[in-house]
Amino acid sequence: MSTFSRPRNGTPPSGAACRSPYQRLSQRMLDITGDQGVLKDVIREGTGDLVTPDASVLVKYSGYLEHMDKPFDSNCFRKTPRLMKLGEDITLWGMELGLLSMRRGELARFLFKPTYAYGTLGCPPLIPPNTTVLFEIELLDFLDSAESDKFCALSAAKLLVLLNLSFAYLKLDRPTMALRYGEQALIIDQKNAKALFRCGQACLLLTEYQQARDFLVRAQKEQPFNHDINNELKKLASYYRDYTDREKEMCHRMFAPCENSSTAGER
Repeated sequence: MSTFSRPRNGTPPSGAACRSPYQRLSQRMLDITGDQGVLKDVIREGTGDLVTPDASVLVKYSGYLEHMDKPFDSNCFRKTPRLMKLGEDITLWGMELGLLSMRRGELARFLFKPTYAYGTLGCPPLIPPNTTVLFEIELLDFLDSAESDKFCALSAAKLLVLLNLSFAYLKLDRPTMALRYGEQALIIDQKNAKALFRCGQACLLLTEYQQARDFLVRAQKEQPFNHDINNELKKLASYYRDYTDREKEMCHRMFAPCENSSTAGER
């Protein structure tokens, strides 16, 4: 997204140019709430039915402050956006109302007045008080309530299968396969402590110590008092200490003959 044009050479603006960028933009936008609180500009039309109030949506979004090119909030950098349920997972009232006006595949730009966004207090330090924000939203897909419940049930069953497979391959001493199924489980639930723990265990067996630490620290963040996770981190620290000691000893043996030869030559 590019910034709107600004006055140059210190020349005072006049007429329509006195309005702020968002004010100028709002002139060509559709008022979907009737009070100018949520304004919409369709960039690309969607198809099919409108989003239903009880739906779960798959969206890409970026939020901008006036006069700023870079978003203050965006999920466009994620490989796979997570499914969000209306009325539960979406915190901005304006975004929820905006989504209810959209169809699959639609890309639209919205202006949310403070009442429909971050209110009179804003969200320090990023959002000042009483700030109108702009969001670009792409509706990739949505599921109605029944479809969403079915999807979640299937996902939960698949997650359990993947976790069990990862555990089984750890028991069979096949850490590569255990890691593969653990990572597939994380695609379904990226914060699942058990999946993170399984991946950490697999990496430890593969002597991928840094990767093991990353997985286990993430698991500990989700379940700080889990004894199995904490014990695995202690085991990792011990293994890594032994590994570095062996590396030092090996380096010493490799260079010791060279040092002795140099000493002998000096005599």
